[in-house]
Amino acid sequence: MPDQPCGFLVLDKPAGLTSHACVARVRRAYKLKRVGHGGTLDPAVTGVLPLALGSATRLLPYLEGDKTYRGLVQLGVRTVSDDLEGEVLARAAVPALEAGDLAAALAAFRGKIQQVPPQVSAVHVDGQRAYKRVRQGEQLELAARPVTVHRLELLGWDPVSGALEVEVACSAGTYIRALARDLGEALGCGGALARLRRTGALGFDLEQAVPLAYLDQLPLPPLLDPLAALAHLPRRQLAEAEQVDWRCGRAIGQILPLENGQAVVVLSQDGNLAGMARARGEGLLQPKLVFNAAG
Repeated sequence: MPDQPCGFLVLDKPAGLTSHACVARVRRAYKLKRVGHGGTLDPAVTGVLPLALGSATRLLPYLEGDKTYRGLVQLGVRTVSDDLEGEVLARAAVPALEAGDLAAALAAFRGKIQQVPPQVSAVHVDGQRAYKRVRQGEQLELAARPVTVHRLELLGWDPVSGALEVEVACSAGTYIRALARDLGEALGCGGALARLRRTGALGFDLEQAVPLAYLDQLPLPPLLDPLAALAHLPRRQLAEAEQVDWRCGRAIGQILPLENGQAVVVLSQDGNLAGMARARGEGLLQPKLVFNAAG
């Protein structure tokens, strides 16, 4: 892989910064233009922000999309943004609830569900971000979208404050703010997200994350090997006779049975990452991303 440095850096994003600002910090620290992030975090949200540096930016579409969070939901309040950062629309008394009541309510939000994104979100509406239109005074009717909540667990409940802590594992595109809103509606008192921390994204977790302050000191944090980020995908190592065909963008044999369209990590003869392919008919792998391509 020609570009150096090249790999992944996982930041533990602090509250108050945009994901774009974190990317800018990494660009300056590593003196690189090619830096991309995998999944935007709202400024108030902390936690796992995976960043790809150098040629690793081209691998972002092949990483796992699921994410995990720990959040605090405040019942008894509705806001324009579905979190406590937004303007309060209404307040209501929180009914007497036991942990069992909350567990039963949470059950309805597990699995494949239809979710309406928050009004203040990055969803496109007629070519413009929803949050921009809301700031201009519009009231939007956003369409529900399919998302998957793999796990939704109650971690704690404070009946005095009306706040509950939850852990969520979900598909890309799931809004935890919307979950807080909808849970509050289901309980009849409204709800908003009070605090959120992302604990996992794109196959990375908090154990791999480094504080933003580490970018201000030397040596800079070492980058994670791209192959580690692709461990969830099947691999195909090139034989010596296949190296030229691969570098020229020609299809190679699958060897293993694969579903049509399956992404595959392709390794050079020496075990380094040579690129990415997708399985196609006739038992072939079609190159989609070739590092060190010929010509």
